[in-house]
Amino acid sequence: MKIKNNILLIILAWFLLAIISFFWNYTNGKKAQHELAFQTARNLFKHIETTRFWNTLHGGVYVPITAETQPNPYLKTEMKNIKINDKLMLTKVNPAFMTRQIAEIAMKRDGIKFHITSLKPIRPLNKPTLREAACLNDFEKGIAEVGYFIKNNAMPSFFYMAPLKTEEECLQCHAVQGYKTGDIRGGISIFTPYEVKISTLPLILGHVGIWFVGVVGIIFAGNKLNRAYATIRKQALFDSLTEIPNRRNFSDNIAVEFMRSKRDKNPISLIMCDIDNFKAYNDTYGHSKGDACLKKVAQGIKNSLKRPSDFCARYGGEEFIVLLPDTSLNGVKHVAEKIRSNIEKMKIPHKNSLPAKIVTLSLGVTTSDGVTLDSNASHEKLIRHADIAMYKAKEKGKNQVV
Repeated sequence: MKIKNNILLIILAWFLLAIISFFWNYTNGKKAQHELAFQTARNLFKHIETTRFWNTLHGGVYVPITAETQPNPYLKTEMKNIKINDKLMLTKVNPAFMTRQIAEIAMKRDGIKFHITSLKPIRPLNKPTLREAACLNDFEKGIAEVGYFIKNNAMPSFFYMAPLKTEEECLQCHAVQGYKTGDIRGGISIFTPYEVKISTLPLILGHVGIWFVGVVGIIFAGNKLNRAYATIRKQALFDSLTEIPNRRNFSDNIAVEFMRSKRDKNPISLIMCDIDNFKAYNDTYGHSKGDACLKKVAQGIKNSLKRPSDFCARYGGEEFIVLLPDTSLNGVKHVAEKIRSNIEKMKIPHKNSLPAKIVTLSLGVTTSDGVTLDSNASHEKLIRHADIAMYKAKEKGKNQVV
């Protein structure tokens, strides 16, 4: 029962381990998704930053004026527009204007939205949102970048924002705002469409499969251990030759039954049995035949007992002992005689056991009434009395009950 309970506890522990493993893998999957989204947005920011730096190195670039690209009203420079001929007019595009145009293309083509912003914007539309303003304040405190998932009713997305630091080339336009090299003059926010998708079904099925295989292994190992334990227990409590209880088993039982007899004031009886002339049997027929004889006699004694509470054991060598709880002297004498008679009826040949020339038993019986016991009474004394009675049976000619 203890092993079965332990198996159930191990199965429960394995189940909890599978649950923990599932959530650990699920959580790591979400972390991996976050890292992927974070790195993707960071790379986009780096590309934008590199493109802006290229524009800054050239002091701005000139592009044709079209319906989509009109001169930047917030750019203050002497050579903002250049006329090439009657058909071509160029306007200077600074990094901020270029960033806005790239943002428009990215939104149309890929649904990626990014916004250049500042706490002191030159262009009103560059004013930060509440989220962007919070990030810009964090950048002032030393935070390098921000990124997290945003859930809304439209499209789940990943928000990323990093600061724009003032470099020497930037001072051409931003020195008038009081910026110095190294100052954070703003930032770029990026909204990337990104829905976190973790295939939970394969993850669940995988963990259920692992759990099931583990349970099968635990049950198999548990049953094997249970059988091994039962074998060890049997070896500890049963005689390996005769397959009936051994002396240790008997000692445990008589201690319990004797105390019960004293408590309930009920009689308890013992029968000590010894195979007559067994040494001569071994000398005549050999030890192999002797072992077979012991097994037959043991089974004969066992089969003579009918009550579930009656108990027989191999006491040592060719000696056997029978414990009969709640049995009077007349009752034990009857059982002993029945055992003696049954062994005799088996007619196991023994030519050196005269006069019967068959295997016989000498039996000694004793009884404690459970009432007149004194403080010195013990089951060891009861065993000694049965042993004395058995030797008296030997002295009186064997094959009898005393």
